[in-house]
Amino acid sequence: MRVTRSRSLLAAGLLASTALVLTGCSAGSTDSASNAASDLTIGSVDLKAAGCPATVTIQTDWNPEAEHGHLYSMFGKDAVVDASNKSVSGPLYSKGEYTGVNLEVRAGGPAIGFQTVSSQMYTDSDITLGYANTDESLRLSNDMPTTAVFAPLEINPQMIMWDPATYPDVKTIADLTKAGAIIKYFGGAAYMDYLIGAGIVPEAQADGGYDGTPANFVSQGGKDAQQGFASAEPYVYENEVESWDKPVKFQLIHDAGYQIYASAVSVRTSQLKELTPCLTALVPVLQQAEVDYFADPAPTNAMILDLVTQYDTGWVYSQGVADYSVKTMRDLGLASNGDNDYIGDFDEARVQKIIDTDTPIFTKLGTPPKDGITASDLFTNEFLDKTIGLK
Repeated sequence: MRVTRSRSLLAAGLLASTALVLTGCSAGSTDSASNAASDLTIGSVDLKAAGCPATVTIQTDWNPEAEHGHLYSMFGKDAVVDASNKSVSGPLYSKGEYTGVNLEVRAGGPAIGFQTVSSQMYTDSDITLGYANTDESLRLSNDMPTTAVFAPLEINPQMIMWDPATYPDVKTIADLTKAGAIIKYFGGAAYMDYLIGAGIVPEAQADGGYDGTPANFVSQGGKDAQQGFASAEPYVYENEVESWDKPVKFQLIHDAGYQIYASAVSVRTSQLKELTPCLTALVPVLQQAEVDYFADPAPTNAMILDLVTQYDTGWVYSQGVADYSVKTMRDLGLASNGDNDYIGDFDEARVQKIIDTDTPIFTKLGTPPKDGITASDLFTNEFLDKTIGLK
């Protein structure tokens, strides 16, 4: 759940013009999408023959944004928006060819009452796949188990940021706390329990009162640090928060040692076997969609901006942020092939470290993970095509 993306108070000019104008409707999106697909010829990838649902429904963890570009890039000009339900649907394309099924992508965050995606998946059986962070999947493994099948992000974009003018010698979160800074974050975040337990952040300097707006950061003149996303907030604070309007510095939570996979595309564990034929064909389509998105993000980003406008949740997302996000995801390796030549895989040792780190934390909080859980319970790499990677 990415409530740190709540920026309704940020002053930003959202561009209204887009290269792809989507049809809006209040109901019947699935029917409209089916009608749009009725005359299409299936291309080289046939997801219908592979046993995929007639509509592959994917639940995201936030409003449309560039980090979700791989999903929205699978739509064509015949996509249909259901603004009231904060979703978009249409024929699912791979490399410009129809795949025989439809795709529905649903917004998360405010659109689902800030629930976790895992809980939404267990509430609505129509959802085929959903975004789930590794620690969320672990924490809910007893009652709402999920298995990740594709990692669109190699590195979690979440970060702690600070004012370089106030803290000119700070390079890391550890430096920051040694300099005396208080770190504002959303209470209950497991990464902060890790940072405290690792001795990186003294408990007295961790303030769980962050409200998702820039108000405190600005009013304190940068004395306090706060959480955010490296793929957005540095641009936003320098260019779109008029009361700040200068650079910030940051360290990724990942680089401080808490290395979850963020927004991992996941299925309900109980359905993994049933969906295996579909996933064998679909996961390489997801890989290819991400490669295609980064090769030419502009059309998809135009769609994302249009969706943000139509959904009208009070969240602000500009062309500048979208462009910055794409560049930053590549520059920082947030989206990358990792240590091999293909995209989307999970490292077993890395997942096991999260299990080892978070199990005592979640147990203490009264939500213990499944007894005896291992990394292989939380992910599988079996559906990935090792020939598909970012260039």
